[in-house]
Amino acid sequence: MQSLKYLIHYPEETRNQVSALIREGRLGGYLLKKYPDTHPYTTDKALYDYTIELKNAHLRNSMPISKILYDTKIRDLQSALGTHTFVSRVQGGKLKAKNEIRIANLFKKSPEPFLRMIVAHELAHLREKEHNKAFYKLCTHIEPTYHQLEFDVRLYLTYLETTRDSDPLWRR
Repeated sequence: MQSLKYLIHYPEETRNQVSALIREGRLGGYLLKKYPDTHPYTTDKALYDYTIELKNAHLRNSMPISKILYDTKIRDLQSALGTHTFVSRVQGGKLKAKNEIRIANLFKKSPEPFLRMIVAHELAHLREKEHNKAFYKLCTHIEPTYHQLEFDVRLYLTYLETTRDSDPLWRR
């Protein structure tokens, strides 16, 4: 069985099923059938509005976000699909805090549920810095199908890594 680095923590039976889809060349078709359409949030402004709408619906009392954008510099997709940074600065006698969310540019043209899962993950970091039980509970509060969507995003990353066609599925 080939190395499935994005699925390493899943049961062996699941990895075997994914390996079979890859061998048979059906993983891309499976994803396209399940998620046929892309989202319309292709600009940083649209991403900002989308994220703020999710934040206001689920985390009204959390800290404001100063910047939300697609980032072309997020390349190591195994460690991050998006990033949340929190910066505190002293300006005069005041302490200023800034939150930023950056989403990997790869998801600029992807299914909306994938983007929603990544945004939910980054929004959850506004309240919970660590990936603990409370963090994942907050993720599922924002997006009830969070765990399934995370698995499907991992399938997509596996598809990108194992296919000879380096063109992402939804960019055709």
